[in-house]
Amino acid sequence: MYQMALGYQELLLILFILLLLFGSSRLPELARGLGKSIREFKRGVSEGEAAGSENEPVRREALRAPDGERLEDARSTASRAEKAR
Repeated sequence: MYQMALGYQELLLILFILLLLFGSSRLPELARGLGKSIREFKRGVSEGEAAGSENEPVRREALRAPDGERLEDARSTASRAEKAR
């Protein structure tokens, strides 16, 4: 299986192209923006995982409900979704 890995030559080429496109004065600003974006992404992922673990007991309880109750709950959810449109 082919794995895409960047070596030193590729990284230097990318850096050179970025330098040509944006100039040396804008590169630190772009790097800061990229760092902030990565931090926000990681924060969002961790918040999503935390929210998912909070809802886990509710999901388990819903799975234990009899089929008729789950079907009625699904119908009511579908009707609320249609009304919201």
